[in-house]
Amino acid sequence: MKTPPVRVPIMLPTVPDRAALWPYLGRIDDARHYTNFGPLNRELETRLEALFQAHTTHHLHVKTVSSATQGIELVLSSLNLPPGSSVLVPALTFVATLTAVVRAGLVPVVVDIDPDSWLLTPVIAAAAVAATGARAVLAVATFGHAQDTRAWSVFQKISGVKVVIDAAGAFGTQWIDAPDIPVVFSMHATKSLTAGEGGLVVSGKKATTARVTQLSNFGINLEPNSMLPVGYLSSCGTNAKLSEFHAAVALASLDRWDALAPARHALYLRNRALLDSVTGGALTWQAGAPPEAPTLFCVRTGSGARRDALEAACVKQGIATRRWYQPLLHQHAPNLGNVIRLPVPVAEQVAEDLIGLPFFLDMGEDQIALLAETVRTSLAVAPRRVRSRAEMKLA
Repeated sequence: MKTPPVRVPIMLPTVPDRAALWPYLGRIDDARHYTNFGPLNRELETRLEALFQAHTTHHLHVKTVSSATQGIELVLSSLNLPPGSSVLVPALTFVATLTAVVRAGLVPVVVDIDPDSWLLTPVIAAAAVAATGARAVLAVATFGHAQDTRAWSVFQKISGVKVVIDAAGAFGTQWIDAPDIPVVFSMHATKSLTAGEGGLVVSGKKATTARVTQLSNFGINLEPNSMLPVGYLSSCGTNAKLSEFHAAVALASLDRWDALAPARHALYLRNRALLDSVTGGALTWQAGAPPEAPTLFCVRTGSGARRDALEAACVKQGIATRRWYQPLLHQHAPNLGNVIRLPVPVAEQVAEDLIGLPFFLDMGEDQIALLAETVRTSLAVAPRRVRSRAEMKLA
């Protein structure tokens, strides 16, 4: 059977057009500085610092990198943990969370998530640390929902376990209320603030961003007041610098931030309310405040059968869907060597009926209406599964 053409894609990147980029590209031509911490890069970091600073009383530092994955790897390396130390990661996240741990010479410990927020929390982490002796936690702002940096700061102080937050998809939602918790964001083409490709590390500790800067430039010492001469290799880093061309895209994207972020938030709230209306509140959303600048639109349908029915109906209507972050990390893990897997019954339960639906700023009224009608009709014929007592106790 021929697959219908896609009428509603899962997402469409919102990237600055050539007119918005032209002034910045002209500055690159004038300066003839294309990479290696150029003037556009420094301007971008300054503007981003001001944006983050507006949401906290703590002084924060920003360092751009070539991708969020590289940023996570370099922040983990900056913790100076013994090689082979174990790091907690949630089962429900993108695979880059796990690969960054492995590439930093550490051992991932895949752990469960909270049944309501779908996040790895300090309570879950404390139990996992007690069971495994993990030395660090890589918590994730899953689907753009913010982590509580203050709670993680308390956890870090009490346990002595280092905490890093992977907020790849949470720019504009994840703010930093605790200066001792480094947070990494993505500026991939699909994210709310885009450089086409890139990332940034935000921390209240200047030493953290300074170390990331050094590691992003092969590990070469750039500090004249350090124990090594400038230009000497201090450690084994990599090339993870953000180019001036990517900085130009990010700056043009930042120019429109005050308009685009509220538009994303409003569209998310509108579509969520519409689906709740047409389904009689039968869907289950991620708990917590809705993301302020979302890029994904994920929901639980009530059962695997209902999700299957919705997926099949969407295919017929040309609506793209995605089972985001599936397979779960522990299901990928057998191919990745030394990975510790703890039981993850909640993550498996969430994944059973989780689906990603279309979400992008250019969604037309006809596309929104088609999505709503498809959700309504497909879920009306698929019964909602009644959870067992054991599952209700687990939740």
